[in-house]
Amino acid sequence: MRIVHVSAECYPMAKAGGLGDVVGALPKYQNKIGQQAMVVMPMYKTPFLEKSQWDLVHQGNAYLGNWYFNYTIIQEATGQLGYPLYLVDIHGLLDRPKIYGYPDDADRFIGFQIAVMDWLKSWNDMPDVVHCHDHQAGLIPFMMKYCYDYQKLASIKTILTIHNAQYHGSMGWEKSTLIPRWDTWKRGMLEWDGCINPLATAIKCADKVTTVSPTYMQQLKYQSNGLEPLFEYEQGKCIGILNGIDNEVWNPDTDPFVSYHFNQQNFEKEKQKNKLLLCERFNLDFNKPLIVFIGRLVHEKAADVLPGAIQHALDKTNGGANFLMIGAGETPVESALNYLVQLYPGVYNTYIGYDEKVGHEAYAAADFLLMPSRVEPCGLNQMYALRYGTIPMVRDTGGLHDTVIDMGDEGGFGIRFIHASEQDMVHAIERAISVYQDKNKMKQMIEHAMSIDHSWESVVHAYQAVYESN
Repeated sequence: MRIVHVSAECYPMAKAGGLGDVVGALPKYQNKIGQQAMVVMPMYKTPFLEKSQWDLVHQGNAYLGNWYFNYTIIQEATGQLGYPLYLVDIHGLLDRPKIYGYPDDADRFIGFQIAVMDWLKSWNDMPDVVHCHDHQAGLIPFMMKYCYDYQKLASIKTILTIHNAQYHGSMGWEKSTLIPRWDTWKRGMLEWDGCINPLATAIKCADKVTTVSPTYMQQLKYQSNGLEPLFEYEQGKCIGILNGIDNEVWNPDTDPFVSYHFNQQNFEKEKQKNKLLLCERFNLDFNKPLIVFIGRLVHEKAADVLPGAIQHALDKTNGGANFLMIGAGETPVESALNYLVQLYPGVYNTYIGYDEKVGHEAYAAADFLLMPSRVEPCGLNQMYALRYGTIPMVRDTGGLHDTVIDMGDEGGFGIRFIHASEQDMVHAIERAISVYQDKNKMKQMIEHAMSIDHSWESVVHAYQAVYESN
């Protein structure tokens, strides 16, 4: 089966979050089971672009409204990723350093999708599936079915995977002129709440819709930023498939970013060595439990609650734990977290920004990972944490519910809490400090955590079943 993944992100070329990780791993494991999977994405000016080798595979031209543009398709030349990676270059539109955040993002991603369609229709050997990820590729199922120029592609199966339904890519109807000639009788397929809504369009037009955990798929019926009735209506073609992680990249026994490698047999000593290094680097107390947060400092992740919760917890427990906050995002949150460094030296620190090496080091060193997310469609961080013997402390939502069982329940190995509030977070921290002092219980939880298989090998066949379904 020939599968084309279309996405705005793909690690290691460009990544802003979990979307990049998923698209960078899923096709590799699809190829391992005998499929022919590839990725097509925009050509941003990233370090990976500059340091890699590329082959020119196609040049073409198309219209974006009245603008006649040329585009180029290049392919990563070495095959090092485990799947073919193709980049779409539209000079002046896509060749920029950032993935998102430009005033003309709508035009950029429409142009990207048009170029992908134009290239696909030139193929002699058509793909079996075009797998679109999030709203940046959401117009493709519509264009394949209802744009006159792409009727050659109309019979190809389309799949939409929603990584975060809070973002729809909505735009005004003036943008309709940018879409190549389309059947105006199908205007309703583009429309939601008076606008062109690419995510809603993809849900309506794709043959199947998946999202990144079973619980999140159910939550979308009552929490999807205005698309709730649509998910209810289209539920017959929707399925939740839990993301996997790339066990070759996330392996504490071979991780090049980690100073001391470990596995289920020797984690007790080696993980402690990593903890000591990190505590020394960030001026933290090695003898206390180390609780880390790794992620974007935004409302969605409940980052605004972190400063107050940490301060309350440190005061209430008399500095009973270490905290290391790693991430970047909203300036007021960054400032509030930085301010705590002055108040709690020796048990608290921050790393504003994100560095892949620091992230891996933190997973290998930490005792607990804090994820208080208001919205978490799947979550990969808790899976990375489990792999590295770090106990997840998570809000009971979305994929966090599907992957973490509370230590108070049968077979439990983590800590769950109900609300993204200071009170619930402080209570979870107190539970973490308590179980940390019970060395036998802690060891059992770590052993259990490290034995859980969240690899892509364990879930890749679920996508195959979706592709083959009617």
